[in-house]
Amino acid sequence: MREAGRLWVSAGIASERGPRAENQDFVAAHLGTEAQRAGLGMVAALADGVSGGAYGENKGGRIAAELAVASLLDGYYAQSDTIGTAQAVGRVMAPYNRWLCAMGRSDTMAHAATTLTALVVRGRRAHVCHVGDSRAWLLRDGHLGQITTDHTHAHPDRRHILLRALGLEEALRLDHHEIALNEHDRLILTSDGVHGVLSRRKMEALLARRQSAQADAQALADAALDAGGQDNASAMVLDIVSLPAVGHDAIAGDLAALPILPPPQEGDSIDGFRLETVLSDGRYTRLFRATDTTDGASVVVKFPKPALLSEAGARAAFTRELLIGTRVASPFVGGAIPLSPDRQTRLYGVQPYHAGRTLEAALAGPIPLDQGLRIAIGLTRGVAALHRQGIIHRDIKPENVILTEDGGLKLVDLGVARLPRVEDFAADEIPGTPSYLAPEMFTGEAGSEASDQFALGVTLWRLFARCWPYGEAEAFARPRFREPQPPSKARPELPGWLDAVLMRSVAIAPQDRFGDVIELLRALEGGAAVERKPLRAPALIERNPVAVWQGISALLAAALVAVLIWK
Repeated sequence: MREAGRLWVSAGIASERGPRAENQDFVAAHLGTEAQRAGLGMVAALADGVSGGAYGENKGGRIAAELAVASLLDGYYAQSDTIGTAQAVGRVMAPYNRWLCAMGRSDTMAHAATTLTALVVRGRRAHVCHVGDSRAWLLRDGHLGQITTDHTHAHPDRRHILLRALGLEEALRLDHHEIALNEHDRLILTSDGVHGVLSRRKMEALLARRQSAQADAQALADAALDAGGQDNASAMVLDIVSLPAVGHDAIAGDLAALPILPPPQEGDSIDGFRLETVLSDGRYTRLFRATDTTDGASVVVKFPKPALLSEAGARAAFTRELLIGTRVASPFVGGAIPLSPDRQTRLYGVQPYHAGRTLEAALAGPIPLDQGLRIAIGLTRGVAALHRQGIIHRDIKPENVILTEDGGLKLVDLGVARLPRVEDFAADEIPGTPSYLAPEMFTGEAGSEASDQFALGVTLWRLFARCWPYGEAEAFARPRFREPQPPSKARPELPGWLDAVLMRSVAIAPQDRFGDVIELLRALEGGAAVERKPLRAPALIERNPVAVWQGISALLAAALVAVLIWK
């Protein structure tokens, strides 16, 4: 699947000495190259030094803070991008912490230590690694929330005493927080010279002005000093401008921790979704129409049936459905609604609810040719949108096509799709419905654009001819693939061009089908244009040639008689 989007962050940094003789804070960010952002992400950090020793009251703390941030920025990108973010930060900072502890026991930097709040934006997540009393914050939808917890004494009179910091303990203990990001989020780092003076509400008001990241970082530092702050005042603001597209591995990782439980019943409430009506109760899943009580929206919630689908198969299917539903932008393909990890407590999927009925249900009644052509073109466009992303649906059939009340169409049930560079289902779980499977899939083919075209062609036969080209096959049975009769044999009013299109789309040999579904789409659109073209009234000679020639003969005879009389 092609990747879309990229990580783009705007950073602003302000650090003011204030009334102190020396600025012991140190703040820096490395936004990384394109390759670095794609791998390990971007990293930023704020450190607030604690002084002592021969360098004087201030310089030891400054050195500790600056070296802590510099060590992180230099060492982080030397780590492997296959390890976890917290582990990568720990591998860099643990040796530095041991060195600082040793230096703190010398006369050179006696008792020097520093806080550290490190922020790594990787993929669509932020990782905060923290020790001390500098802080990380998240501004989202106008609300400022504190991410970190201060490592200070609990007694109000002793809150200036650090219990944990770099250089205080031989063993480094970093808190780790992981946050799912949205575009337009703001991540903020502050020293206690800022948040020790400004209230959360005041900081929120300053940040909500949404000036540039640099202007608002400076506004925080200036406001702290203007309010009478006696310490160094430092702040960093990171604006999340854009995020990379959701990746398969990220989604699979989120869903891997969710338990797979027996499907619920009508009337149950799961994570704020009130389950109202069973829409489908299939072999592997149960679907409900539900109401999201957080905003009142109507949605579809799908639950796996663990007794019939393996745990690996269930997780693979729900990962695919969420990935494709959020990545493929087509009005003819069903979408998916991602949930915050802190909301979802079990494995299920959420999709928008589309009022309407399935194409299978619609086949119970008449479908005029012009309406059928609109359906066929929309469905083919949906399949083409998947194929452009390298996605093979593998279970195209009327039951998986929703005809919406507003005249639209959605191709759904994306959980069985085949994705490039993603491990497939176990051999006995590869999906498909026998009547719609291409001949090559009965010999081990896992699914291709050509086999999708075949299933689409069978679906179009059902739509126009109300029959299967090779007969309806029972479950686990193989149809008899012999040259089918043209669909007009079952429905004589079908035009000849549509006969040809349908016959080619379900050819037994893949090479005899259309080159791709775009070619099939052009054939359908071209034929539909002919059908819509207003026809002239047939000429009289076309309607009754005998009468025309009789009239001409009569005129000639009359003319001959007139000439003879005149002579």
